[in-house]
Amino acid sequence: MSHWPEQPVNVIINWLKSQNASWTVADFGCGNAAVAKNLKNKVFSIDLVSDEPSVIACDMAHTPLEPSSIDVAIFCLSLMGINYPSYLEEANRVLKPSGWLVIAEVRSRLDPSNGGADPEKFSKAIIQLGFSLVSKDVKNRMFILFYFRKKEKSKVAKSIDWPQLKPCLYKRR
Repeated sequence: MSHWPEQPVNVIINWLKSQNASWTVADFGCGNAAVAKNLKNKVFSIDLVSDEPSVIACDMAHTPLEPSSIDVAIFCLSLMGINYPSYLEEANRVLKPSGWLVIAEVRSRLDPSNGGADPEKFSKAIIQLGFSLVSKDVKNRMFILFYFRKKEKSKVAKSIDWPQLKPCLYKRR
């Protein structure tokens, strides 16, 4: 990833800098907490394990965040668990109505011709969770960015057909 021409976290940080600085952000699977370190916004950095005292170490499916308390939920290359739908359900719980859900995912995980999930099926599942797709950025050859908004009065479908995401395979260089 360090050799990628552009880092998805930087794209997300730049997008957030162009938005409202009063928004509260939850960075699910924050890694080194780059979002919090580069924004003036209040950011809850969440990861399963962390040595950073500012990071909330917890299962991303069960955060200590209050319901409807977040303006933006970010998943930047962090939908790694087989239970990733529960992470998105948690984001839905903590997001305010009209809140943003921003997802950056490795392109190969969403490439059906390469054994990955169908990006349309992935989007459809999130829409069934109570979101609308605002835009999908596919111009980067390494990752895809999705921008969703939580519907004002969202109704979650009783049964959502979540696609299985292809495991990430790291190449030795």
